[in-house]
Amino acid sequence: MDAPGGLSPAEAQQRLAHDGPNALPVSQPRSVLRLVGDVVAEPMFLLLVACGALYLVLGDRQEALMLLGFVLVVMGITFVQQRRTERSLEALRDLSSPLAQVLRGGQTLKISARDLVCGDTVLLAEGDRVPADLELTHTANLALDESLLTGESVPVQKQAGGAAAVQAFSGTLVTQGTGQGRVVATGERSALGRIGQSLQGIAAEVTPIQGETKRVVKAVALVGLALATALALAYGLLRGDWLGGLLAGLTLAMAILPEELPVILTLFLGLGAWRLSRQKVLARSIPAVELLGATTVLCVDKTGTLTANRMAVRRLWSGDALYDSVQDGATPLAEALHGVLEYAVLASHRRTFDPMEAAIVGAGAQLLARTEHLHADWTLVEDYPLSPAMLAMSRVWQSPDQQAYMIAAKGAPEAIVDLCHLPADQHAPIAQQVAAMAADGLRVLGVASARFAAPPLPGNQHDFDFVFLGLVGLQDPVRPDVPQAIAACQAAGIRVVMMTGDHPATALAIARQAGLATDAPPLTGQELAALGDAALQERLATTQVFCRVQPEHKLRLVQAFRARGDVVAMTGDGVNDAPALKAAHIGVAMGARGTEVARQAADLVLMNDDFASIVTAVRYGRRVFANLRKAIVFVVGVHVPIVGLSLVPVLLGWPMLLMPVHILFLQLIIDPACSVVFEAEPLEADAMAVPPRPADAHLFDRSVLARGLWQGCGLLALLLGVYAGARALNHSHDMARALVFTVLVLANLGLIYANRSWTRPSWRKGTARNRYFGWITAATVLLLGCVLGVPVVSRLFAFEQPTPGMLLACVGLAVVGLLWFEGVKWALGRRGDEPRVGSTQI
Repeated sequence: MDAPGGLSPAEAQQRLAHDGPNALPVSQPRSVLRLVGDVVAEPMFLLLVACGALYLVLGDRQEALMLLGFVLVVMGITFVQQRRTERSLEALRDLSSPLAQVLRGGQTLKISARDLVCGDTVLLAEGDRVPADLELTHTANLALDESLLTGESVPVQKQAGGAAAVQAFSGTLVTQGTGQGRVVATGERSALGRIGQSLQGIAAEVTPIQGETKRVVKAVALVGLALATALALAYGLLRGDWLGGLLAGLTLAMAILPEELPVILTLFLGLGAWRLSRQKVLARSIPAVELLGATTVLCVDKTGTLTANRMAVRRLWSGDALYDSVQDGATPLAEALHGVLEYAVLASHRRTFDPMEAAIVGAGAQLLARTEHLHADWTLVEDYPLSPAMLAMSRVWQSPDQQAYMIAAKGAPEAIVDLCHLPADQHAPIAQQVAAMAADGLRVLGVASARFAAPPLPGNQHDFDFVFLGLVGLQDPVRPDVPQAIAACQAAGIRVVMMTGDHPATALAIARQAGLATDAPPLTGQELAALGDAALQERLATTQVFCRVQPEHKLRLVQAFRARGDVVAMTGDGVNDAPALKAAHIGVAMGARGTEVARQAADLVLMNDDFASIVTAVRYGRRVFANLRKAIVFVVGVHVPIVGLSLVPVLLGWPMLLMPVHILFLQLIIDPACSVVFEAEPLEADAMAVPPRPADAHLFDRSVLARGLWQGCGLLALLLGVYAGARALNHSHDMARALVFTVLVLANLGLIYANRSWTRPSWRKGTARNRYFGWITAATVLLLGCVLGVPVVSRLFAFEQPTPGMLLACVGLAVVGLLWFEGVKWALGRRGDEPRVGSTQI
């Protein structure tokens, strides 16, 4: 048994050294070194570094250094983004880190909650966050908001002194009264910590896009190196020119190696995360940005996610009048209801942490403004608190201009009816109205008033002659942005389901207000626990509302949706949401009001707690996937002529058309820059009006490959024709090479221009402007001019300077290439191979 005056400082220090700090491992911030390690260990970055090392082995030092330099720049951008995210989370962590008031060595001290140990005596008051699991020893009208643990928005009364131990759990909030308790569990041993520990067994996953890209790059790289080796050997054996063979093999390897793909993926996801951060959405897992676009089911918590996590007055009833804030809005309050709200305010504390009292006081300030029913000059004389024996409280007031005392009472309707000593025939209409409010998910309080002539005051509330005034219905209101956001999700083919610890009636009422379907009956946690996996799958097909669910139920529901083949996003803010957040494909946590455990378990954090930000994030996810496909079509389309121009001359006995310096120009100047152009393309107009793409949709599917191959093969044929035509007109090989290269560079710009939109011709009005394309075009033309016009550079490229007429002909041939690209786009669209932006339809 610990001492009445609390632990001694020495004993507390000894226990702290033995048990460790009262903190959760999941909440420890990532250090700078760990952030650097996480960034460097990204598979995409490792692949880029491997490509650079391969170029060093092949002897192309300049290209290797340029590639590795680009890698460092992208890694730096990613590190800065991750560090900014971590700093934002640290700021939230600092705001949510509580202090604790304890008894130690007979003195009352305020210490950091991290320093609490088992056996400490903690004092609780209104507004305090419970810093550890406590066994309550003394309470005085104590009520705790446990919504972060249970999902219940209504405070729970705590009464110590009975036969069974009463606990207050870490992370809950004292909304009313005071208390004292002994610490029985800290850190990961607390109820909050056990939920945090359960996250350790849920492994993080590689997204389908990451896995697919790694497989494609690896396969193409192996095939490319094998072909390059075979070409070098064939060239040397057939022509006896081993140096030329090595050069030909090196050129083919450079042409085939798809180092752009990891660059593009990394750049797209990094810039996507940066754009989301400007919308107050932090991406803790950058690949989750893309995966959001495939989301088919959005599981949302009620308290704090769909609702504001604060109570508000919804209805007032007096028997003669009814007011509903949703239906009546700004309509002035009927005179018959003034007394109900007036005395409900008088029965509440003026400065309170209790959410229901705060809602009543706020409603009074709004609805009774500029009336004589607000009494700031009245003096509080006495307070009769709520008790287990009497679920009502009364407050006695003295008016400046009256001798008599005014008494205001509020509490459970049956308790107020009892205080008013109403005859039996008046019970029925009140009970009927209470039932109607409860069916709509409202928390109902009765209100009464009394006058008392002179002191002394009685010792019991029953001794006042109360008059029943009416009822107040309170509710945790739906966030204003939620109905529109849910409608947008449903229009995009995303199913929204609600999971809450609340009562079924409350859950259904909130679901109706939010715009969720309530035709099917809700599924409770108790029913869920009794269902087998097959029966649960049947219920999932129709059920939209899950209530009275515990953390393990939410986790099972997320896993069950995943088993159906759904891509699951889960939103939440409480500790009880954390396991499901981590188990979902994409976990989305509320940043401002959410717990640290929820934020650390999530992939995305909504900094402003705006539910509509989820729709924004889904839009960005679809945009990333759609634009990635456009970029990949460009990469495929541009690699076909490069590979062809490296391979065909060798097979036909022509001199080499492309050398490493040419491919360096194409791959390290145009390709990365073009990925910026495609990343900046806005989402197509109908992208949020079509279903999500199938869960098994691929970046490199038949549609993408067919588009890229057809466009690339047409361009290769055009370029071979240019070379053959130039040689037929008796131009030198260097002149023919210059003309082929010029058409190739200009046609690459046309390839970008054509693939910016897949739903309309590029030149049609309505295609959004993309300033990056203008900059890239200008820079490319300028560099091409330097290559063709500066003699030193032309000799490096083995070019002969074309005449102005030849250059004009090259521009015309590039336009022919553009018409071919548009023709392929139109033909594939007519065949049904046109990929939709939101759902891949092939």
